[in-house]
Amino acid sequence: MHHALETVLLLLAAAVAVVTLCRRFQLPAMLGYLLVGIAIGPHAAGLIASSSEASELAEYGVVFLMFSLGLEFSLPRLVAMRSTVFGLGSAQMASTMLLVMLATLLYGLPWQVGLVLGGILAMSSTAIVTKLLAERVEVNATHGQQAIGVLLFQDLAVVPLLIVTPALARPSGDLGLALGVAALKIAITLVVLLYFGPKLLRPLFHLVAKGRSTELFVLNVLLVTLGISYVTAQAGLSLALGAFLAGMLIAETEYRHQVEEDIRPFRDLLLGLFFITVGMRLDLGAVWAHFLAVLLLFLFLTVGKAALIAGLTRWFGRSSSTAVRTGLALGQGGEFGFVLLALAASSGLLPRAVEQVALAAILLSMLAAPFLIQRSDAIVRRFIASDWMLQAMRLTQLAAKTIATSDHVILCGYGRSGQALARVLQQEDVSIYALDLDPERVKEAAAAGESVSFGDATRREVLMSAGLSRARALIVTYDHTPSALKILDIVRHERPDLPVIVRTWDDSDIEKLRAAGADEVVAEIMEGSLMLASHALMLLGVPLNRVLRHIRDAREQRYSLFKGFFRGASDDSIEEQAQPRLHSVQLIAGAAAVGRTLPDLKLADDGVSLKSLRHAGRKVDEPPADQILVVGDVMVLLGAPEALARAERRLLQGE
Repeated sequence: MHHALETVLLLLAAAVAVVTLCRRFQLPAMLGYLLVGIAIGPHAAGLIASSSEASELAEYGVVFLMFSLGLEFSLPRLVAMRSTVFGLGSAQMASTMLLVMLATLLYGLPWQVGLVLGGILAMSSTAIVTKLLAERVEVNATHGQQAIGVLLFQDLAVVPLLIVTPALARPSGDLGLALGVAALKIAITLVVLLYFGPKLLRPLFHLVAKGRSTELFVLNVLLVTLGISYVTAQAGLSLALGAFLAGMLIAETEYRHQVEEDIRPFRDLLLGLFFITVGMRLDLGAVWAHFLAVLLLFLFLTVGKAALIAGLTRWFGRSSSTAVRTGLALGQGGEFGFVLLALAASSGLLPRAVEQVALAAILLSMLAAPFLIQRSDAIVRRFIASDWMLQAMRLTQLAAKTIATSDHVILCGYGRSGQALARVLQQEDVSIYALDLDPERVKEAAAAGESVSFGDATRREVLMSAGLSRARALIVTYDHTPSALKILDIVRHERPDLPVIVRTWDDSDIEKLRAAGADEVVAEIMEGSLMLASHALMLLGVPLNRVLRHIRDAREQRYSLFKGFFRGASDDSIEEQAQPRLHSVQLIAGAAAVGRTLPDLKLADDGVSLKSLRHAGRKVDEPPADQILVVGDVMVLLGAPEALARAERRLLQGE
């Protein structure tokens, strides 16, 4: 009893430590779990001599992994991407398995080993690829869609491989019978579950939801998941298959998103234990003894498999650069490969040496994947000469569209927020030009006459082609901090005087974005809470002018650009042309304000106020009185147009 508790405590302590480190270095926690398992396992430090207790818990981690996979199963998405999923995806799985089978036969291993090993190596890491593509804002890019389509097919292929693998471990004389019985069992189980499941699950979840108890809802999810897994296990199939089917059934109900949120803590904890136990199985001595085989298999995954996928992508009609990027994105092993490897090893199908070689090669390929994906652009430019010409042609077309445009606003992102913003700006006769990475969206918008082009706003040459040097402002309309930071870095070096507004979800990254040079950061949660408050006050009978004053005061406290802006805005006696506005003045060499402090400038005498100062690349909302101005500083002033003109002349030319 105490020994089991010690094992679990050690695993939990290691999990806490590794997740903390991975968060700090922005690496997938899964890789950290694997490395910890290697370090504390019986073949290294030996802190855990036997992993039997942890393995039982880890098996349920696989159950919840497959449940999540079933929960994310989307038939409409499969239909929409059917050419990629069932075309490129099936071709990738079949060709990879065929190559591995031929290699294992040449090596003298049975074809059953080759088939299962081929399925294991054909898998790529959904967790790593989707995370990195999202960070690089490439999910909607052509190669991102190709990679996602292949990953979808790989996820589907796990299900039959889970069924076939134990059957292949039977003696060759019983193999045909075993496969036939397995096929019959899965057919009966699928018919029963898929026919009766929806009829039972929806009323059950309705009944539980009426109780309005989170605890009861979670208990019901666990009951359904583990119950269906038990049914499939009793039918001679795996627990993981039952969990996948449970996820599929719940995905068809309206409780899908709530279930996914409630099950996440259990899934992440148990899945972490699973990957730790996978790492514990790695014998470094055996890996060293077969180092050459590990190296060859690692090269097959990172180079051979990537080249194979690139060739197939090209064969399916995509450009060479898209093909290479897709191959680099998928050139690694995956988490489902570990699941299949554990199943094959426990079934006695794989020799121990083959298991160790495959385990080490997959782990190394997953460690290398982030570096390959991050450097995919450089690799493509190095080996695909036409990529330079294609990008140059796109940049030339973009520059030609914007050559006559000046004093415009660049919109980075043309999704719903970007399109709504564009309409408002155009109603005020403010010209805009938008950049977006969704080719279908760009095609439809351009056909409708909108000023939008396909382009990655995080690239300097794209922003320059979009007229960054002539722009009036730049707005990041989507919520993605890493991408926004890249854009701000470019603007800070090329146009430090350009006003930039960034959209974000909450307040967590506001200071980081402002320090990077954003003039303002608009948090969706803040604006949503203001709208909730205004509607609540209106329903409670608070007069409209008081409601508007509350909103104004809240925004003045939150947004520095609004400070002092609302006052007098509703005074009809003031001409629209005389309304206060913001203006940025960059201090150049020889400017009169260089070397002086803010009180020396007497800005109030010109009728303007200083809203912020960008000094040494950082934005300062309230600079100290003894701040000495230097060349390159950008002063953001607020005032009427005539007052701003006077102040700019004095700052640059003197009295």
